[in-house]
Amino acid sequence: MTFERIAVLGGGAWGTALANCAARAGRSVMLWEHDAGNAEQLKSKRESRFLPGVKIEDRIGVTRDLTEAARAQAILLVVPAQAMRSVCKTLSTAAEPGTPIITCAKGIEHGTRKFMTEIIAEEAPKAVPAILSGPSFASDVARGLPTAVTLAAQDERLAAALAQALASRTFRPYQSSDVRGVEIGGAAKNVLAIASGIVTGRGLGASASAALTTRGFAELVRFGRAYGARTETMMGLSGLGDLILTCSSPQSRNFSFGMNLGKGLAAKDIHGKTGLAEGAFTAPVLLEMAREKAVDMPIAAAIAAVLAGQMSVDQAIESLLARPLRAEE
Repeated sequence: MTFERIAVLGGGAWGTALANCAARAGRSVMLWEHDAGNAEQLKSKRESRFLPGVKIEDRIGVTRDLTEAARAQAILLVVPAQAMRSVCKTLSTAAEPGTPIITCAKGIEHGTRKFMTEIIAEEAPKAVPAILSGPSFASDVARGLPTAVTLAAQDERLAAALAQALASRTFRPYQSSDVRGVEIGGAAKNVLAIASGIVTGRGLGASASAALTTRGFAELVRFGRAYGARTETMMGLSGLGDLILTCSSPQSRNFSFGMNLGKGLAAKDIHGKTGLAEGAFTAPVLLEMAREKAVDMPIAAAIAAVLAGQMSVDQAIESLLARPLRAEE
């Protein structure tokens, strides 16, 4: 099982980075971009306007024709979580049956509360869903800095073959068959990163930041167990690893979004400053799903309340500090 022809759908920062990754691994790569202006810049300047200063590899082709891109042996789907369904509908007729479609988005769909691989299965039933997630900033990966991620598919042999197709000297994918665990880690950590950003933006100190990240991880593990994730996945790159990265750097859009909240900006005024913070869309859905399984997630609940305008940042902080003392778990 080999994959020599790889398509990357989405010419943003992360799509550009993964296209470079696949090219460095020796694959033939076609990068699809919907936006005409960005597609032209990718062709003429060989860089994405979302990742300026980072050249895409010479062997990467660029197209706006989704049917042309879908002729690949494997497809990396690098579009926002809330746009996943519409792109998958088009892919369902364009991709060959049995083609692995690897989602690289971290989120849960509004309304349906579906994970990304569930959307692929619904809209492109002849494809094979997979997911790539883990602690990775686009600029690091695009420049060839050392990075390790998790690639999961229900068939671990397929996951291993896809990981081999993308692996290079500086990009190391670990395979897994715990698809749901990898999805949960990627979605939940975005919400917790907003909380961590608030701590930094409010100037609450490194001790508070460490406590927030640790207790947030406890919430992630509880949620994961309730929805069938393996504990070892939560402890791995796509769980703890991604949480540590996202909760510690302004390079994270979710962390930056939280920092701006902590500094007093309103949520509606921040998106244009930081770009899309997927955690802002995931928070209310995550909380609904947690309540359905009676999972205690006080940090996620506080963030959802702040984003809904039901609580101020200071009230959220006070509510967390006023919780009854209990044993650590």
